[in-house]
Amino acid sequence: DLEVIVPLYRAQMMQGNYEDAAKSLKAYKGEHPTIQACFIELKYREGDLETAMDEIVALYNEVQTDRQVAFVYAQIAQAAGDDESARRAYEQIAQQPPVAVDVLINLGTLYEDEAHWDLAIKCYETVLAAYPTHPRARLFKRDAEASKNMYYDEDRERKEDKRLQILRTPVTDFELSVRSRNCLQKMKIDTLGDLILKTESELLSYKNFGETSLQEIKSILASKALRLGMRTEDALAYAPPEDGSAPPPSADDQLSMSIDALELSVRSRRCMERLGIKTIGELVDQSEAELLAAPNFGQTSLNEVRQKLAELGITLNS
Repeated sequence: DLEVIVPLYRAQMMQGNYEDAAKSLKAYKGEHPTIQACFIELKYREGDLETAMDEIVALYNEVQTDRQVAFVYAQIAQAAGDDESARRAYEQIAQQPPVAVDVLINLGTLYEDEAHWDLAIKCYETVLAAYPTHPRARLFKRDAEASKNMYYDEDRERKEDKRLQILRTPVTDFELSVRSRNCLQKMKIDTLGDLILKTESELLSYKNFGETSLQEIKSILASKALRLGMRTEDALAYAPPEDGSAPPPSADDQLSMSIDALELSVRSRRCMERLGIKTIGELVDQSEAELLAAPNFGQTSLNEVRQKLAELGITLNS
């Protein structure tokens, strides 16, 4: 009976008892897509990801409506780095209540990786509505809410800092005509921040400041996404152009940097926490095989880590 065998199989898989899980599946007499999917999942868990991927794709294409087939397909696709296919499969399952906790948790982490914080939080809240004390759902919801707030706060702060730098730029840094420069000096306009507070009529009312000087000033401000008569808070709301970068840190500095400096996805960051990896130096001591052996750390996460390290000119331990 599938209603008995599948829950037993799942419990044995969670405990890592793959041999007992296989025996439970073999107790089923006959053929069924769910049982086929579970045998494929066993291959994946035992390390044969490539074969498991080929087989589950073929099975999923035949019977996409089977929830267990879709679930195994999503897990293996996620491990193989095909997050988009995994997300679509989890979303398919989630449309057919009741939805298993693992489906909602896994879907939530995929949404987090894509910075879809509200969707992720909704997944965790759905779990908590049924199981208010579920530890992973509570933890992941708290993390997603913190990540959402941090993402928006940091982004806004970064943009405002760049705008402030622009507003503090002295007007003498620009190639102004002598007439315009002298007029601004007499009006005690020292920075772009001072300049934007003036209106066109205020500038034109000043002696020797005519239309030519006005167009010159407006052109300079436009190059910085600014205009006359602008409030400082409005100026800070604009995103400045990305230009220039800080000099790269030394090799020793890089290795001692916090792992947070890599700005990894939620899934990869949680894996680092489980492995106790706190610095980039501790990360590069790991091999690819060691990382892939960690739960929920698949090819997508590995590719992400490789890319982040490559940007620093560093590779994982071979």
